[in-house]
Amino acid sequence: MSQPTTVIRNALIVDGTGAAPFPGEVAIGAGKIVSVGKFDGSAVNEIDAGGRVLSPGFIDVHTHYDPQLCWDRLATPSLEHGVTTVIVGNCSLSLAPVKEGSSRKLVRMFGKIEDIKEPTFDAGVPFKWESFGDYLNFIRPGLGINVGAMVGHSALRWYVMGPESQERIATDAEIDRMAEVLEAAMNEGAIGLSTSYVDIDENLRPVPSRLADMREKMALCKAMAKSGRGVLQTVPFFIDPEQQLKNIEELGDLSLESGIFCTIAPIIYSPAAPDNYRRNLEKLEQQRARGAKVFGQSMPRSFNINIRLSETSFLLYGVASWYALMQLPIDERVACFADPARREKLVSDASRIMPLLNSAVVGEVYSQSNRQFHGRRLSEIAKERVKAIADVMLDIAVADDLRTEFQINNTIHADPEIVAKILDHPLIHIGASDAGAHVSQFCGAGDTTDLFERFVRRFGKLSLERAVHRLTAEPADAWGIRNRGRIAPGAAADLVLFDANGIARGDEVFVGDFPGGGNRYIRHARGIEKVFVNGEAVVDSGKYTSARAGQIV
Repeated sequence: MSQPTTVIRNALIVDGTGAAPFPGEVAIGAGKIVSVGKFDGSAVNEIDAGGRVLSPGFIDVHTHYDPQLCWDRLATPSLEHGVTTVIVGNCSLSLAPVKEGSSRKLVRMFGKIEDIKEPTFDAGVPFKWESFGDYLNFIRPGLGINVGAMVGHSALRWYVMGPESQERIATDAEIDRMAEVLEAAMNEGAIGLSTSYVDIDENLRPVPSRLADMREKMALCKAMAKSGRGVLQTVPFFIDPEQQLKNIEELGDLSLESGIFCTIAPIIYSPAAPDNYRRNLEKLEQQRARGAKVFGQSMPRSFNINIRLSETSFLLYGVASWYALMQLPIDERVACFADPARREKLVSDASRIMPLLNSAVVGEVYSQSNRQFHGRRLSEIAKERVKAIADVMLDIAVADDLRTEFQINNTIHADPEIVAKILDHPLIHIGASDAGAHVSQFCGAGDTTDLFERFVRRFGKLSLERAVHRLTAEPADAWGIRNRGRIAPGAAADLVLFDANGIARGDEVFVGDFPGGGNRYIRHARGIEKVFVNGEAVVDSGKYTSARAGQIV
């Protein structure tokens, strides 16, 4: 064992196993934990924890930082929230494998499904790779965070079949080729395969993975399993509750025959379909009774979202007249939304999202005339003006050149009693954050601090040690992330030092710091003192350091 270079003393250790907290010291050397409990020696770097909690680094199993890691090796702002390992490549999308000259299709699928715009890709993602291993080698230098990377099934299918991947099932030869490429990716460091039952591309067509039949999926699962590990992640066809249950059953079949671990996201509570979450949990339990390894993912936060008509909005995908205008350049978009001749149809078509607009609140505004509306519900303003809610929304947005923020909060996944039941279920992992995606609509980073702030401290639904376990050892074991997730001798020194009484997620802030002039929401954390990745402090008192010790896991 290495000689310690850092010792953290006077800590309340929550070791990730679910065991009760205990006071003690942790010594670190060569990126590993050297000792836990009492350390009588000394080290170059002596840290007094002051009684704060010391836990393993948190693991976020559902992010879309694949593009962002090309220009931001810290995956900001997740590290600030204690996340030391992120899983990328979810929802059937990854940036590799990709043939030269065919990257535009991946870019446009990312743009549609994850709301990461083409100018951002053009400025920040060079596509200097073809194989999955080449992509990992591109992002590896200077990583500040650990990364587990999944191969996207849609990317893999497009790589092998091209446009035909969205037309038909694969031939035996094509399946063999996909399996060969996936095997190679697993050997090069991939952690699994992601697919999707529901997503659509930029032309509103099913993404390639949705055309795969069972023989293709089974072949890929078995190819992945040859590596000795492997995870299959998917998004269900949540539009139809019955179909979502069938998706879970299919995952059970895939797991039983191939032996792999499957995960489906998200499992959430919606008042519009109040029994769906319970039926999904029961279906997961049925698969477990069969012997299958199938888990769901859920997040602690309410499914809050912001609409800015100057950006993108997946809430408007199903409203054809609005969606068409959202594809236009800003100047044309403003003119069309302001056009009185279009207004009647726009207002009528908005009935499809009216339950959400009814609860919308006017957030950030830009024009002097709109300041009177800040913080008010659209429904109240509409009643005063004797106009339709969508009509008032467009009036306000046009006055701000469409930049107005409309906040839709606490409507979905918002009942803490029910959400706590989901989060504490043994077949649910804390996940589905979508950090790195939909960045102009919400900030997915911060689920970890939200879990402690609300479900541990405010609502008292989870104990401190249970919450830490759910974010650390539990996902590490399920996903095959070796030697992480616990504070134990020999484990990687991924650690978070935080104030249990002060840890919280900050407010969303809209910033323009993405390549290509892109905007995004971010949240800063509160109450987190230090974040260590492989023994090096990457975050210290809320500030990023120069340490870059992240690894591909």
